[in-house]
Amino acid sequence: MVISLSSPIKIGIYKDSKIIKEYCKTEQTSEVLPILFYEILQRYEIKSLFFANGPGSFMAIKVSYIFLRTLSISLGVDLLGIDGFAFNQNRPIRALKKVYFVKKDDKIETKIISTEIQQSFELPQLLNRDIFSKDCEPLYILPAV
Repeated sequence: MVISLSSPIKIGIYKDSKIIKEYCKTEQTSEVLPILFYEILQRYEIKSLFFANGPGSFMAIKVSYIFLRTLSISLGVDLLGIDGFAFNQNRPIRALKKVYFVKKDDKIETKIISTEIQQSFELPQLLNRDIFSKDCEPLYILPAV
């Protein structure tokens, strides 16, 4: 399970749907993702890949998707995604400055919020495969500038 929508990037390793190992790094996604997965592939057999496919950092989403899609093809495993609201109690996700992504009735929009909202994403202790989708292209929802 990969959450790279904002810093820090979080990766969880699951066995029988229960988390057994967590990685948390503050480096750039493009720099740390290959290093972490090199270590992960040395220690674990990957059967499926899961990730938060947006919204959030445009570059981090793009890098994660390309990396994980390539890895899923190379390993012959499924890549499944879900929006990041599943990992932050459905709180607003920063787009830029005071503009946030908000989810209302399964629709993601942008909204100006004057109070800064802490960005905190948590890996689930139990991974529910049923909430993820194979239709997992990145959610490139860009706010109006």
